[in-house]
Amino acid sequence: MKKKRVTLKDIARETGVHVSTVSRALDPVERKSITEEVVTRIQAAAEMLGYRPNRIAAGLRTNRTMSVGVMIPDITNLIFPPILRGIESVLEPLGYASIIVNTDNEPEREVRLLDVLRDRGVDGIIHAAVLRSDPSIARAAEDGLPVVTLNRKVEHSAIPYVINDEDAGICEMLQHLRSLGHVHIAHIAGPQDLSTGQLRLAAFLRAAEDQGVSVDERLIVTATHFDERAGARCLSELLSNKTPFTAVLCANDRLALGSIEALRERGIDCPRQVSVTGFNDMPLLDLIRPRLTTVRIEQYGAGQAAARTLLHLLNGEDPDDIPTETILPVELVLRESTAPAPSPDHRAGFSPSPLRASTKSYSTSQNSPAKP
Repeated sequence: MKKKRVTLKDIARETGVHVSTVSRALDPVERKSITEEVVTRIQAAAEMLGYRPNRIAAGLRTNRTMSVGVMIPDITNLIFPPILRGIESVLEPLGYASIIVNTDNEPEREVRLLDVLRDRGVDGIIHAAVLRSDPSIARAAEDGLPVVTLNRKVEHSAIPYVINDEDAGICEMLQHLRSLGHVHIAHIAGPQDLSTGQLRLAAFLRAAEDQGVSVDERLIVTATHFDERAGARCLSELLSNKTPFTAVLCANDRLALGSIEALRERGIDCPRQVSVTGFNDMPLLDLIRPRLTTVRIEQYGAGQAAARTLLHLLNGEDPDDIPTETILPVELVLRESTAPAPSPDHRAGFSPSPLRASTKSYSTSQNSPAKP
């Protein structure tokens, strides 16, 4: 015979308290209004009786499913597991389940998966895969769905976002390369339809101007994706331009790893002939040689920050008390992929003739971005 489902009334009879008290004791948020002794006694009784909450019934009462959608752009990118762990560390103790979807950085897939999450009735969304212009998620937020973007942001939108201090990271990395004597520094920029790529390119141009570094537009190549294949393609393009450089500042670690592999295939030593840097400090970099000099972002902490911001929205707090912009600190991590600039005779197959400063300006977008 099918075993009868244990209910709140059963726990109330076992503990001698009112059903409403049982309900509050088993709610991670509401239990704060009850003494610890009563909560412990009710939880012990629930476990002894084998109680399992009926989420469907609870959802009908509260108009919540206790589920949150988490949209990521690339499930193979190693920075996302610690980010997801950070999100869950905040939401899971409160009874929320995370539904994770992977967009593969495809706009059509993102729209489709957003509709799937909304049809499933998620209470809110943490979106780490948005484009700079993203009408679908903007409409969802306007419809009243709580949304927070992570590592990226939607331009001209009131959606709260959690990003990194791109300016500080790029500035410190450029200073590091200059301290090693590098003057001819290339930049592999990220995709410009993503705020991460656009902000880091803008930060590179600002830092170069502030530090008196001449920028030759032939030494700036834009990747179509944030991955190793794009990094290798961009490095090949830099070499084919025949414009001398001794260092490559990449917009993320995967672009940097692809660049190093492309150099290796051509017999060019990193860092003896060309230094290469990344951004993010994704896990397992210590296992790859040369170990990558990079900018460390808060991955676990970023997930926590995004989850806390989403909770503010879910709890209906005063909009003035909800942070619309969270910029997380970054840290320079020095490893083996950078070294003093080589002499002209030891550059990577380039002519030792000096660079000619380009007079053509380089624009990152039609509208100059504001400093985050």
